[in-house]
Amino acid sequence: MNDYFPDALQWTTEAKVKLKNIPFFVRAQAKARIEQLARQAKQEIITGELVEQARVEFGQ
Repeated sequence: MNDYFPDALQWTTEAKVKLKNIPFFVRAQAKARIEQLARQAKQEIITGELVEQARVEFGQ
């Protein structure tokens, strides 16, 4: 674990691809919200499934 970012989350390749499919003008907000969901679920790794869950929650 990185000492400078103790709560940094890891993204799977699938999750990164799904994030790139989100329009650039909302991507930063979506990324922050996805990471917030992961922390609430006590997950350290963000999966494609979690990105999909967030997408559904946002009504995309």
